[in-house]
Amino acid sequence: MTDSSNDAVHGRAAPKLPIQGKRNILITSALPYVNNVPHLGNIIGCVLSADVFARYCRLRGYNAIYICGTDEYGTATETKAMEEKCTPQQICDKYHAIHKEVYKWFNISFDEFGRTSSPQQTEVCQAIFKKLMENNWLSENVMQQLYCDKCQKFLADRLVEGVCPTQDCNYDSARGDQCEKCGKLLNPIELKDPRCKFCRSTPHIRDTNHLFLELPLLKDKLEEYINHMSVAGSWSQNAIQATHAWLKEGLKPRCITRDLKWGVPVPHEKFKDKVFYVWFDAPIGYVSITSCYTPDWEKWWKNPENVELYQFMGKDNVPFHTVMFPSTLLGTSENWTLMKTISVTEYLNYEAGKFSKSKGVGVFGNDAKDTNIPVEVWRYYLLTNRPEVSDTLFTWVDLQAKLNSELLNNLGNFINRVLSFIAKPAGQSATFGNGAFTLNLEAVQQILSLII
Repeated sequence: MTDSSNDAVHGRAAPKLPIQGKRNILITSALPYVNNVPHLGNIIGCVLSADVFARYCRLRGYNAIYICGTDEYGTATETKAMEEKCTPQQICDKYHAIHKEVYKWFNISFDEFGRTSSPQQTEVCQAIFKKLMENNWLSENVMQQLYCDKCQKFLADRLVEGVCPTQDCNYDSARGDQCEKCGKLLNPIELKDPRCKFCRSTPHIRDTNHLFLELPLLKDKLEEYINHMSVAGSWSQNAIQATHAWLKEGLKPRCITRDLKWGVPVPHEKFKDKVFYVWFDAPIGYVSITSCYTPDWEKWWKNPENVELYQFMGKDNVPFHTVMFPSTLLGTSENWTLMKTISVTEYLNYEAGKFSKSKGVGVFGNDAKDTNIPVEVWRYYLLTNRPEVSDTLFTWVDLQAKLNSELLNNLGNFINRVLSFIAKPAGQSATFGNGAFTLNLEAVQQILSLII
């Protein structure tokens, strides 16, 4: 863990801790997955939105920290490693550096940007798991899973593709965990016409033992939390709708283990060849990354009386943060800082379709940098086009129009008129542009009082 005594030596400010009597705000944005370059939809959907709120909190004088990092475990990393003929660790190292560079260019003001493949992640994740075991919130069960004879392996959710079983959807490239088109969460065996992502052959069902989080047994605790905090924290409407849709459908035991190698090992003799499901361990990354920021991380994460937790994400991540993660923490019976407010975006779509990392469709962070359009323009455009209550659309024509009409014409003209108004024959001299003219300081103060 980070030794705060060495912070000054390494040129890093000492980590902030909650201060009694002040408003202490812990901000997270959904951890971007590490298997590709982040696109504009990812950036506005979580990191940029959270960044603006973090800047606002600091300007108001609140004691706030902003935590984020790359989500590195799971099937998608293994798949990308196979595609690029390297190890999962090499993939994570490569794309973590790319993510970090993109967010640095976008001026995202993280207090800590970490990663979930750290020793701290294993430590915190396994500790939470052991508490759940002690409190009898976990069960063993046989799970039917697709097995590929040709590859000689069980296929994790994302290693299976097929036709979405939802009647009104029937998307033919749905993943085994979720349909990208309709957003429905799936189990691989629900897919119609399933196929192995590696060899394209048809897998068959086999039994395998797994561990499950007993969500039905945690239902009362969870609903009490949701009913109270969704009002107290003014949850966005799309978050409330997505959460209640899960509750209405009925909570079911949720599998938290996977037949993979790349992940946090399960500290249980019977399941030692398995790892935790990425959606069990990924939200715990907020905690482990905070523990990399300060060894006193519990002062942020086990201090609900003095800390408010604000989380930012896209709508497809909602149930994992309003149902799965709170249930996990509630099941430990420890005094965790649970999410107070959740801010959820809809989708930012690209031209005629969706941004897609897997298909390479859209504008990615490095593309934005390569346009030579200043980062402030990109930040302005994304924030004015933020998909707050409905999906919005990125088009190059719209970017050009907003740049020309809103920034150049409207704001530029406003600044020009203000400067022209305050320039007077007498007063203090100052240089603007290529020439010098004098300013009426009293007029300057009047203008500033109007616009600040």
